[in-house]
Amino acid sequence: MPLRRRLAIACASAVALAILLAAIVVYVVVRSQLLGQVDDELHAQAALLQGSQLRCGSNQGPASPPGGGAPIWQIVTSDGGVACSEGNVPLPFDSVAQSYAAGNPGPPYLQNVTVGGTPLRQLTVTATLTGPFGAAPAALQLARPLAPVHNVLADLRLVLFLLCAGGIALAACLGRLAAGRVLAPLGEVAQTAQHITDTEDLTSRIQYHADDEVGQLSARFNAMIERLQGSRAALDESVRAQRQLVADASHELRTPITSLRTNIEVLMAGDALSEDDRHRLLADVLEQSEELSALIGDVIELARGDLPITSAEDIRLDRLVAECLTRARRDFPEVRFESSFEPLVIDGVPERLARAVNNLLDNAAHHSAAGGLVEVTVDEHGVQVRDHGTGIDPADLPYVFDRFFRGANSRGRQGSGLGLAIVRQTALQHGGSVQAANGPDGGAIFTLRLPIVTEDQLDRADDEYPVATDPLPLS
Repeated sequence: MPLRRRLAIACASAVALAILLAAIVVYVVVRSQLLGQVDDELHAQAALLQGSQLRCGSNQGPASPPGGGAPIWQIVTSDGGVACSEGNVPLPFDSVAQSYAAGNPGPPYLQNVTVGGTPLRQLTVTATLTGPFGAAPAALQLARPLAPVHNVLADLRLVLFLLCAGGIALAACLGRLAAGRVLAPLGEVAQTAQHITDTEDLTSRIQYHADDEVGQLSARFNAMIERLQGSRAALDESVRAQRQLVADASHELRTPITSLRTNIEVLMAGDALSEDDRHRLLADVLEQSEELSALIGDVIELARGDLPITSAEDIRLDRLVAECLTRARRDFPEVRFESSFEPLVIDGVPERLARAVNNLLDNAAHHSAAGGLVEVTVDEHGVQVRDHGTGIDPADLPYVFDRFFRGANSRGRQGSGLGLAIVRQTALQHGGSVQAANGPDGGAIFTLRLPIVTEDQLDRADDEYPVATDPLPLS
């Protein structure tokens, strides 16, 4: 059953219940008032009669009208006989009337009786009948017909029934209209959801104007769609980047694989090669294998770097860079490294950050001449690596961090063009950034900026992160 119909039925049921209860209360109150009015008249007339002497004449009636009002009355004596009466309707004579007629006092006794198919309201009280032989106890019974009361109540029941029926019908109509207005935003939510399902268009939004529950639902629905749109955009960008990575990697892998295959085919030619040529080809195969391994490692690092960080920890950045610098000095003994470190704590993954710093140091060493200087600084601005080589062509500056990009000053050197791309990816994953610039007096400056953790965590990170195995003096 649709929600609109259920809401209309609920409204109609609530109104019907309220009208029914009101009708019952009205009916009970009116009935009580009508019967109370009849009882008051009977009591008033009985009080007047009890205060006077009752006598029955030759025509079986009182010598004077007994207070007026009651069209039906009778006087019952102690022997159970009717001394006199009015209205030609014999009233029921029960044990209470017998007791009152015998002279036993008691309160006025009211009851509903039916005589000859006519409903009556009957009052029985004690009285004294005066006759030729003196006064004698008797019972006075007064009665009024209830037909007028029943007619009024019948009309009232009809009116209340029509009122209930009309009220329920009106409540159902108004409930349906109100449900339509109240549920209109929900219908818009359903239409928007259906539109998104059919078209996959996440730009649709719900317009709402009231800050009620439905408005809050619409606002939360819009927020959910907005987040879903952002997630969809991020997923599309991730898929696009992965496809681009695969395409670029396939292109870059083709050259070393082709060279390897050619050299291997030449080596398999047999005895036509001299020993020197064979050694030269084997050296080329080894070098190309190393280049291929490095390229595959960089591609795997880029692919792994697209995954979210789930194991971040507090790291002493200065000590991590010191360990990386130890490796760089060992791999590039012809290059002179100078360092200046400040104790800093960051939140991240040590392996990924170490790979990024190593790439910066390798890049600076490759662009430095023998005996050249590379300056490494760790301070509140992050990690800065500066070489004094040929610098970066200004036209290449916007692209140095792109995947597989080889600048004009790097095309003659071995490399995959992925090292700086890994640096940028690592910086973005850790909420930081990386920047490349040319020094004022030559060389290139690379700055890796990372968010610094508060100083109160410095001591804890100092205990958790191990000291470099080959610590370097700060210069």
